[in-house]
Amino acid sequence: MGEEAGMADVTEPGSRMPAPGVAADAATEAGSRLSRRRFLKVAVAGGVALGVSSLGYWGVESHTRARSSAAASAPSTSAPSTSTPPSPSPSSATGLPRLYRSRPDLSSPLISLTVPGLYAAAGQLFLTPATGPGPIVFDNTGSPVWIHSVPGKRVFNLRVASYKGAPVLTWWEGTLVTGTGHGEYVLVDQTYSEVARVRAGNGLQGDLHEFITTPEGTALFTAYSQQATPGSGAESGAVPLLDSIVQEVDIATGRLLFEWRASDHVATSESYVGPSAGQAFDYFHVNSIDVDTDGNLLISARHTSAVYKIDRRSGEVIWRLGGRRSDFAMGPGTVFAWQHDARRQPDGSISLFDDGSNGSKPPTESQSRGLVLDVNESTHATTLLRQYSHVGGILATSQGSMQPLSNGNVLVGWGDQPYFTEFAANGSVVMDARLPAGSTSYRALRFAWNGRPADHPAIAMEQSDAGTTTVYASWNGATDVATWVVLGGDAPDGLVALGSQPRSGFETAIVVPGRPLLVAVRALDSSGAVLTQSLPLEAD
Repeated sequence: MGEEAGMADVTEPGSRMPAPGVAADAATEAGSRLSRRRFLKVAVAGGVALGVSSLGYWGVESHTRARSSAAASAPSTSAPSTSTPPSPSPSSATGLPRLYRSRPDLSSPLISLTVPGLYAAAGQLFLTPATGPGPIVFDNTGSPVWIHSVPGKRVFNLRVASYKGAPVLTWWEGTLVTGTGHGEYVLVDQTYSEVARVRAGNGLQGDLHEFITTPEGTALFTAYSQQATPGSGAESGAVPLLDSIVQEVDIATGRLLFEWRASDHVATSESYVGPSAGQAFDYFHVNSIDVDTDGNLLISARHTSAVYKIDRRSGEVIWRLGGRRSDFAMGPGTVFAWQHDARRQPDGSISLFDDGSNGSKPPTESQSRGLVLDVNESTHATTLLRQYSHVGGILATSQGSMQPLSNGNVLVGWGDQPYFTEFAANGSVVMDARLPAGSTSYRALRFAWNGRPADHPAIAMEQSDAGTTTVYASWNGATDVATWVVLGGDAPDGLVALGSQPRSGFETAIVVPGRPLLVAVRALDSSGAVLTQSLPLEAD
């Protein structure tokens, strides 16, 4: 795939936007490695529980992030570039994780920025890397802000939502089952404390594809159910049906409020896939839900290549957009296939990610696109407003996201390809990034998030024979830290400031003079106010 990105905007061709290079916050190896005893002290100081077997690997390894810089590309209105793309940096090619001295229990995948995010929108990036430990929040430099490990489970669909009037993070965690998921949904508050878990009703398992909250304190999500005998409206004969289901539950009580089954309202003849031997017939494959402006639901179905508007009371189909039975005339450039992430926008348009392929050959389309469509419910006509494509000609065969942002930018996650790209309103690329080879994120989303962890900052230290001490400081999930101050001394009540340094990435290394018996760190915000202080750490 190409290492640059571009957009074809059918309404307003954009202009080239300069983007200077960005220097990476490289981790550096100090003169000595931490001893086993000192790592145990680091674990205590950071509030981390470590198994002894993990110390040997996680404790002593570190990797340096490669520097990258590139100019933002202009919008493309022609075919994708066929020039040979530059080789990925060694770190992204190997997929080695980034490790942290202050938090040896955590790691994160390395993100390569081929177009640095200097002109990207405010807020953080929310990903669930397939090779990562769990949900991760990144900043615009590709450095983690919050890393959450979920051992033994897969995680999908990390996003910011609202519950009881307060911002929360939500995600799905569970196990994968032939393209769907069996699991539950987690909600955590701004301290990263769990406030709720949501489970499907009627004996079903929550699916990975969608989970959204509503102002009424309910959640809408996807589920799948295999039927021994096809339900009403299904003509698949003796082949078991894998039914697509949408449920709404009350988050606080778990009470099931609404359930919609595709087999009750959509015939299998609308599908573009057929039954496969030995598998239940997944003819619909629901992958996104959105609440429309009138309170009804927009549901995206990958295997019918259509978006459905559903009456939230009766469950009846109000209209179909795309697919075999579209209620709208599809204007030039508006036909999509195998799509994901269909959303109603404030201006009345509908955005979605047009995969263009499901892995079969030849593909339906030559490349994937982010689309913004004018869907006129009076004239039943659909018009292409904007489309976004990667000049590398990326073609996703599953997953993907398309998120218009409040400042006019859009963020596109390229599905099962390891890229995500942000475009400015004029079509210029303001950020282009990739996960390590072999990794993907179901969606790539951006939100403004303010986190204040409930635990203390974590620290580690190394003391050199030259008479200096390097202190490594991190506070997993904190978004307001601007500066770290190192405190040192011989007694907990006698610590004095030895030096300071601006925060640089997830973990900041601060070198101070001397070899104090005890060190601690103090986190300051941009105004110089104290946010918190770590527990003291004793030197060997």
